[in-house]
This record gives sequence, C-alpha cells and structure tokens, in this order.
Amino acid sequence: MSGVSVLVLTRNEEQDLPGCLESVRGWCDDIHVYDSLSTDRTVALAHLVGAVVTSRKFDNWAAHQNWGLAHIKFKYDWVLYIDADERVPAELAREICATVRSPGDAVAFEVKRRDYLNGKWLKHVQASPYFVRLLKPPHIHYERLVNPVTRVNGKTGKLDAFLEHYPFSKGLSHWIIRHDSYSSFEADQWLENERTGNEFKLSKALFASNFQTRRYHQKGLFSRLPCRPIAKFLLLYVFRRGFLDGRPGFIYAVLQCIYEYFIVLKVAERTDADRKSRPVIVNRDG
Repeated sequence: MSGVSVLVLTRNEEQDLPGCLESVRGWCDDIHVYDSLSTDRTVALAHLVGAVVTSRKFDNWAAHQNWGLAHIKFKYDWVLYIDADERVPAELAREICATVRSPGDAVAFEVKRRDYLNGKWLKHVQASPYFVRLLKPPHIHYERLVNPVTRVNGKTGKLDAFLEHYPFSKGLSHWIIRHDSYSSFEADQWLENERTGNEFKLSKALFASNFQTRRYHQKGLFSRLPCRPIAKFLLLYVFRRGFLDGRPGFIYAVLQCIYEYFIVLKVAERTDADRKSRPVIVNRDG
C-alpha cells in the first residue's frame, strides 16, 4: 500500500471520525485510533473499518502524544498524525505516498493546514498553517501541556498539499468548551514556566531557522505581554490581515481574543489561590 501508518487521536468523536477515516482508508492499510476513553460510539466505529484501537486515559497533550508514539506498534516507519476533525484530500495523500518513497535525509515533514469556519477557509487569520504531521516516531518529542511544540531530532521538510481542518464541525459551543479546557492547561503551563525559570529569547522567536523553535519562544514571550487578549486580536485581525477573511475572520479573531482572556483570568486565579495557601510566618522576636 502506501508505506505510511495513520494515527488518529480521539475522544468522543463519533460525529467526525467516519469522515476522517474515509479520507485515509482508501490508500492506507495501517490505521490506528488512539482513544482517550470515549463514552460514545467512537471505538465501535473505528473497529467497523478495521482500525487498530489503543485506549489510554488522557493526562496532558505532550505526555499523551509522547506515550502514543513510543508504545503503539505501527506497521510502517512513517506515521501521519491527524485529528478526527481533519481530512486528507487526494492530492495530499498522493504527495505523502510519494514523499515516503523518497524522503531524502528528512525524518519529518510539515504539512500546511486549512481551517474552515462557516464554510470559509480562514486563509489569513490563522496564526500559522504549518504543523509537523508526517514523521518517524523515534525522532519526535512533544513539549508543553497543551498546543504542544514538536521537537524533531533531525531534518524537517515541507509538503505542498493542504490538510483540511474543520474545528467548528460540532458547533460554536463545542469549540468554546474545548478551549475553556485548553486555557486551563495554558494557565498551568504559564505557572510551570514561572516556577522553572524557562528562558524565552526574542532573537529565537523571530529568527530561529526551525519553525517549531520559533513557535516555542514566541509562545513563551507572548505569555508575558500585557493586554494579551487585545494583542492577540490585533495580531490576527490587523497584522495578519484577518479582515480579508470577511465575517468568519472577525469571528475567529474575537474567539481567539476571548480564549486568551480565559488564560489571563485562570493564571490570576491560580496565582491568588497559591498565595492564599502559603502559611503565614509570624515573627515572634521583639
């Protein structure tokens, strides 16, 4: 077949999983569904098309993905990692198959992703279209509790065809609930960075040759900006010209602004709770 295994991460994805699997089953004969203890028909639907199911309780994004790549027994050296709300068009499938037959010295490839809202491609307002998705597991390590950064031990290439992503397929309420959860992890990550004294450099955020390195330092520096929610809106809607995406672009920029504000509020809440939980030391001298 293709010489590529496919890994799909799921948690209660009975709505989106069938379309995702349909986009890969015609050219891949080693499909793995990595499930976080779904309570709907996700696992049954995966078995229905012959996918191998691995179940594990979710803890955080980096730990979950690292465990999957280390323990799941893939048939092939190359793995395409996708989510249930993503689709692999025929053009991308052909490019993937051709690439793994002659990858050169690359051990991973970045794939461009197209996000859609209300049927419109968010061409401008999307923060970045590049994600490491075609990879050799031994060379990959993920960092951060949420929105993980992919560390690649080796050379990374780029594919030309697009991966299609439908983050609003379950409706706006689902997107907000999911990002409320993400914001909790982001707040925890912010506090972890403060405790460990992680250093983030502007030079690497702007000029590092590796995109994932730039992304890591950009996230770290951005988390320290004042008025981050407004800065996020201006970055996406003005500087990235999200206004060219019309009404969906405006909606997406506003949602990202709200998401950022969730993080700010939760960092403050956690910081205040930590301060109040510390024992009061009374100086009895004098």
